[in-house]
Amino acid sequence: MAQTEEMVQTEDMETPGLTVTVTHSNERYELLVTPQQGHSEPIVQDLAQLVEEATGVPLPFQKLIFKGKSLKEMETPLSALGIQNGCRVMLIGEKSNPEEEVELKKLKDLEVSVEKTANCLQELNKELSGIQQGFLAKEFQAEALCKLDRKVKATIEQFMKILEEIDTMGYTEKPVSKPIKQTPPPQKKKKNKQQKVFLAECDTVEQYICQETERLQSTNFALAE
Repeated sequence: MAQTEEMVQTEDMETPGLTVTVTHSNERYELLVTPQQGHSEPIVQDLAQLVEEATGVPLPFQKLIFKGKSLKEMETPLSALGIQNGCRVMLIGEKSNPEEEVELKKLKDLEVSVEKTANCLQELNKELSGIQQGFLAKEFQAEALCKLDRKVKATIEQFMKILEEIDTMGYTEKPVSKPIKQTPPPQKKKKNKQQKVFLAECDTVEQYICQETERLQSTNFALAE
């Protein structure tokens, strides 16, 4: 009997942990928090990871509150915060939505496309500036402006495709029984705004190219006369 009690005590010493009640909306979760990552006792991150598994609320979007204080420091031991067996911790945060995650991934991919196309636009601006400043011999300017104009049109087309992809992305997470005003997520608003700014820049560059082409043609015509 004494040996059995000694074995139980040894096991408790080897796997120190504590039971915490986590409340989320109207739900309650009894979680046994044990130390991970080589720690001698459970830390906030250990609790947060268990909370993610139990509730489906991703760790980055969790707000854990104990006695009115937010648990922000992930490496802090629970005991240092006064959390003991049977303590209650409140969770604020929304469960992950698979459809929303897909939408966010699409937006991130589109953001990469926007950055690449924006870099292309900057290079076109540099080329045009070089021609305007006379860095290219006059006999090559007409051909260079023609090529530049095609590149600008291709850039505009690329921006328009990205805009179309953003516009086709859904707004609501669940079907609704009656029509409601749908509001695009902030990321989508930001991308749309970026695209319109870049399109305006493209139009400006194209306008400059047309002006330079006309000026060059007028100069050549005057020289011919």
